Amino acid sequence: MNQILCLSPSPWRSIPTRTQQLMTRLKDAKLLYFEPPGKHWKKPGREMRPGLTVYTLPPVLEAEERHQLLFRRHYRKLASHIQRQMDRHRFREPLIWCTSPEHVHLLEYLPHKGIVYDCDRDWPDYPPEWESDLALASDVIFAASPGLVDHLSPCNDNIALLPNGVNHQMFTRPEGECPPELVRIPGPVLGYCGVVWEDLELGPVAEAAQALPDCTFVFLGRVEDSLMARRLERFPNVLFLGRRAPVEVPDYLARFDVCLNLRRRSERYDDIVPTRIYEYLSSGKPIVSMFYPEQVEHFPDVVYGAHSPEEFARLCRRALTETGDWARLRRQEHGAGAAWSVRAEQVQRILTAIGLYH
Repeated sequence: MNQILCLSPSPWRSIPTRTQQLMTRLKDAKLLYFEPPGKHWKKPGREMRPGLTVYTLPPVLEAEERHQLLFRRHYRKLASHIQRQMDRHRFREPLIWCTSPEHVHLLEYLPHKGIVYDCDRDWPDYPPEWESDLALASDVIFAASPGLVDHLSPCNDNIALLPNGVNHQMFTRPEGECPPELVRIPGPVLGYCGVVWEDLELGPVAEAAQALPDCTFVFLGRVEDSLMARRLERFPNVLFLGRRAPVEVPDYLARFDVCLNLRRRSERYDDIVPTRIYEYLSSGKPIVSMFYPEQVEHFPDVVYGAHSPEEFARLCRRALTETGDWARLRRQEHGAGAAWSVRAEQVQRILTAIGLYH
């Protein structure tokens, strides 16, 4: 049985992260998953599925790296806690799965047979040397986008592109009942799934909502404090429905006639495909997405790519008139290829090929 020690930068969530999606699908493995320090660190581990136990790291006094004595004491304390849980579960030399540059400081204190770095974002708040050291120490790196591959390639030749994924079956299941908030909406529905961040550019939706007054624009997800969101709430054909449980999201998406993807200013130079896109693809619904001029368009064969609010509104109208099955089936094909089970199988094949999985 393979032993994997996973270090996560975020707590175990009801809405699964990329790390959770991969860890729950790795076969023939026993996993210990360590989430960041928290007040419940003294509680027993939580078994999320047979062979996968989640532990919370203990709170520690943080110190800047220039205070070397305190800095090293911080990570030694965390490593001691991890080692105690390893001993309890009889982990000897596990494969360590790292997901943040900070984890490089734990490696010297933990026995291991190999190191994986799964990079799914940029880390501007950490010194670049931390990520460089982690990349150099890793036996293999999984990167979520071509840009991240290029970013890490000077430090390691053994890098595999591993984009985000989707719970494909959830978004291809038979349609359930129409959500009550959408039952009485007579016209077409154009919807966005995801957090409405403060820096989410909502101007294109304002343009489209005015150009298409007979359509309803629906936002499904938590809303951050946003001046533009407050303005949009005044539009008669714009609805903010708030957050829904993940299991409910496919029922809302099934009612959408067109799925929308918008830009965040903080992600202007990212080329990471958000999980939202794969959910849209799995549904087969038409997709209209905003792009910055320098961004590479994802899935240009089946996604309507706009570069201005005016073009966004025109493409929303065009997407509503889409006919035939070719585009729908092609989108679902893209979604099936991005299933988290497929991503996990890719991980296992690569780890097996380099002798870290059996």
